[in-house]
Amino acid sequence: MRKSTIERNTKETKISCSINLDGTGKYEISTGIGFLDHMLEIFSYHSLIDLKLKVVGDTNVDLHHTVEDSAYAIAQATSQALGNKVGIKRYGFFYIPMDDCLSRCVIDFCGRPELVWNVNLELEKLGEMDTELFLEFFKAFTNEAKCNLHVENLYGKNNHHIIESCFKAFAKSYRSAIEIDQKRKNSIPSSKGTL
Repeated sequence: MRKSTIERNTKETKISCSINLDGTGKYEISTGIGFLDHMLEIFSYHSLIDLKLKVVGDTNVDLHHTVEDSAYAIAQATSQALGNKVGIKRYGFFYIPMDDCLSRCVIDFCGRPELVWNVNLELEKLGEMDTELFLEFFKAFTNEAKCNLHVENLYGKNNHHIIESCFKAFAKSYRSAIEIDQKRKNSIPSSKGTL
């Protein structure tokens, strides 16, 4: 089983995060931000990873540190659980429709961080969460996981549906990328021999 547990403690947040990449989509998530909890539950469920995340953040200041550091913790735990990445498929992509909208996510666990975020939201908040923080979440994940991540909403009107479809597409593409390729289960997924 590919598992990892990390503790991340700063003056702004205290975080405990455990991941099982070979799980069944079980989750225990508490960030203090209802909408973020909802999105991370969706991520765990649809990626089939088991995720435990407990965050105590300085939400009295604003939600930025909690959102960003949650992503850092999930990415760090992912990287540790992947280890040297032997046998993984490395790439994943998925389209998710949700009522009026369609979103796409493409990921490459290549060892180089690069985020492309083409998602436009008309609302300033979803629940209590500032919508600009979704970019910060995926940017933090990308930087810490050292992956290429392209998230795009192709069309849609309802902001809740747009973000939820992005997280579902992220979950499914993540799942595809971390799966073991049975034809190359003992090799690094790169012609260079390293990632």
